[in-house]
Amino acid sequence: MKIDIKIKLAVLFLVFAGIIYLMMTKSPKLGLDIQGGVSITLKVDIDKVIKDQYISLGKDIEKKLQDKIEILSTKLTEEGLLISLLDPTKLENAKEILQKEYPQIVIESKDSDLIVKFTDWEIQRIKTSTMKQAVETLRNRIDQFGTLSANIAQKGKDRVLVELPGVVDPERAKTIIGKTAQLELKEVVDSGFSKEELLAKYNGSLPEDLELLEGQEEDIGGKKVKEWFIVKKTPVITGAMLKDARAAMDQGGNPAVNFELTSEGAEIFGEATANMIGKRLAIVLDGKVMSAPVIRSRITSSGQITGKFTTEEANDLAVVLRAGALPAPVSIIEEQLIGPTLGKESLNQTLMAGIVSFVLVGIFMILRYVVSGFIAVIALVFNLLALWATMLMFDITLTLPGIAGIILNIGMGVDGNVVIFERIKEELKNGKTLRVAIEEGFKRGFNAIFDSHITVIIAALALLEFGNAPLKGFAATLSIGTFINLFTAVFLTKLFLDLVLGGRKYFKYAV
Repeated sequence: MKIDIKIKLAVLFLVFAGIIYLMMTKSPKLGLDIQGGVSITLKVDIDKVIKDQYISLGKDIEKKLQDKIEILSTKLTEEGLLISLLDPTKLENAKEILQKEYPQIVIESKDSDLIVKFTDWEIQRIKTSTMKQAVETLRNRIDQFGTLSANIAQKGKDRVLVELPGVVDPERAKTIIGKTAQLELKEVVDSGFSKEELLAKYNGSLPEDLELLEGQEEDIGGKKVKEWFIVKKTPVITGAMLKDARAAMDQGGNPAVNFELTSEGAEIFGEATANMIGKRLAIVLDGKVMSAPVIRSRITSSGQITGKFTTEEANDLAVVLRAGALPAPVSIIEEQLIGPTLGKESLNQTLMAGIVSFVLVGIFMILRYVVSGFIAVIALVFNLLALWATMLMFDITLTLPGIAGIILNIGMGVDGNVVIFERIKEELKNGKTLRVAIEEGFKRGFNAIFDSHITVIIAALALLEFGNAPLKGFAATLSIGTFINLFTAVFLTKLFLDLVLGGRKYFKYAV
């Protein structure tokens, strides 16, 4: 036996051993359409993000102009951000400064005021970044939730599709997905159990820098009452400076969440709490005060969120805080629960189609090419095993469209062999020996096989990049299978034919 054949057999043995190892040690990840689960479509409130961006811009403009031009008021209207100046004669001067400092806005004059709008490009940038951040935040949450084979993808301009295969607690999943998780720590100005009495202290209307927030219910004298808080609008710190969050127990042994701040956040928090000793600090989550402890000493890098949590709720809150806040509120607009029975029936039918196609292709190849056809069938089996092992190795989720891609690979797996075998037949008709005919057949057939496989791979990669979730499942198995087909058609089949010729100088029914 030639040395190069021994090397090829050694490579084949190592690859086969790797395939067996992966199949024995790893389990496949099954998609929603196979094992059942929940599919949720979320709507992202992008309009709120744009509104918040305008409000932030207004505050920034006030700071930018405060030493040069006095602003009477900034107000968000349907036309844009309305800026009123104390001295209307400085309108053009203000306009010139803003155009220089803010290239992302356009400015129009209206009577003695200015109307500031974001450019179309800036609006599109805000929308794109908001959706991208929403998808990434949801993916981080779900990964920590433990559903690693989930599919999260943008759907349209303001929707996100979340598919969670095998989820046994849809309500808990929806809670984690739908929670905005906007954490803010705000200084408490006043509090009480009567909303009306608190507002009465300010003649029914709070100053612009204050806001009224709802707290949790407290049990006082056997009666449930809710505490209300007047807090400063500008937070001391936000969840953007959160480094970590973990479920824990408070001093009373009740579930709580401990959080840790980044170095920058710790510095800011430490300075703020040093000036707040004796005052209350409201820990606000999604606009609701969870707790409001009194600051007894300077606090730097950590804190605790307490409330009436169950252990599961504390764990889930820690998950969403670690993953980060969503850039905008989301709402569930569509929900579909898929049972495993339907998925099992579809899987059985698809697998039956795969088995029938494999048997028919195998019979055709053996009847058509005899020994070479049998070799092609063995190579096809290796092809399918290698494809399955590759999916296990890269944790690729198996879906029904993915199985369709595998079935398509059954036909494509022998396509390269057909091209080569027909080339060998042509060489034999021209009077060449079997060994020479095989060498020439592989040499001349390679270009056609390579070109056809590369075009399929290009199409599959395009589907993988731009297709929706079902198409991506199909494209993944198709592209991987086509790569493996190229290996088996050129390397494996040639190796087996060389082994046949090595056993006999002339094999009448080789092709």
